[in-house]
Amino acid sequence: MRKSHATAVICFFEGMRKTYLLYGLGLGLLLIVLKLIEYQFLVRMHIFEIYGGLIAVLFMGIGVWAGLKFTRKAPAPIIVQAPPVFDENKIKELGISKRELEVLELITQGLTNQEIADKLFVSLNTVKTHSARLFEKLDVNSRTKAINRAKELGILKVN
Repeated sequence: MRKSHATAVICFFEGMRKTYLLYGLGLGLLLIVLKLIEYQFLVRMHIFEIYGGLIAVLFMGIGVWAGLKFTRKAPAPIIVQAPPVFDENKIKELGISKRELEVLELITQGLTNQEIADKLFVSLNTVKTHSARLFEKLDVNSRTKAINRAKELGILKVN
């Protein structure tokens, strides 16, 4: 008896499963219909706000596009300077060392003493010493005068 009772209970629940499934689908469809009606009501009630928002988004997009297109700056031109050319004979006559010549070249590029030190991997005092010896050999007392004097003597030829 127990077997038949258990079989009957299982058959009952299998039949009910189909009923529950259909009932659940019906309620789900009814809920969807009610939400669509509510959505339609909200859209009709707030149509001007929706259109205003869409127009605002459209004009914002046009504004961003126009701002990016018309305010874009042209890339700056790249100026390439050829390194200065030195006259070896004059350099030997004046007794200018290779390092002093490097310092003179970097001075002509407009670098500060600290930038020259960083570039040559030496201390600031070393650059000052090389500059002082270079100024002494060229018989000048400033960077500008050193560049002009080097051009006059033919040590530095401008390209």
